[in-house]
Amino acid sequence: MKIYLLVPLFLFVVISVAEGQNVRDVPQSQQFRLAEGIVRIAEPGEIADTINVWGDINNPGRYLVVRGTNLTQLVSYARGPSRYMTVETSMDWSKIRLEVSVSQLNRETNQDVITNFIYRYDEPVPNGMRDFELDSGDVVSIQVRRRPSFADYVRVVAPALSIVATSFVILDRLSGN
Repeated sequence: MKIYLLVPLFLFVVISVAEGQNVRDVPQSQQFRLAEGIVRIAEPGEIADTINVWGDINNPGRYLVVRGTNLTQLVSYARGPSRYMTVETSMDWSKIRLEVSVSQLNRETNQDVITNFIYRYDEPVPNGMRDFELDSGDVVSIQVRRRPSFADYVRVVAPALSIVATSFVILDRLSGN
């Protein structure tokens, strides 16, 4: 038998086997994205709340979670706070901490009520944070604050020293003429 007759037969068999694979056989996580920025945690058919997570979190977005989900569970679903050690993070001159703000709409007054929690990594979880229940439409914003590094101090001091040194050099050159 000629080899050029075997190639199409081989391709037909490979394509048939590949199409026969069932997509449902692939294990799926309970957390999956519905669209860009939307993450569903609640199973289909469960009563769910939609909560927005913003800020220094590893997986920000809009979450569909089971009704009654608390704040610490939501932070865990979003894969926890991110730790930045770059220039882009906001400077703070204290210990590393996590600042969590929850904005909830008070339906009676139609105004937002903001609840703040400050969690330091070397201290217990603040009172009320572990059991804080979220409602549909809440906005959770998380900000990681950190202690400055040596490079942060250099970035603050170096420009001022550079201006002073440049001024002395310019004055020296001008007076030397």
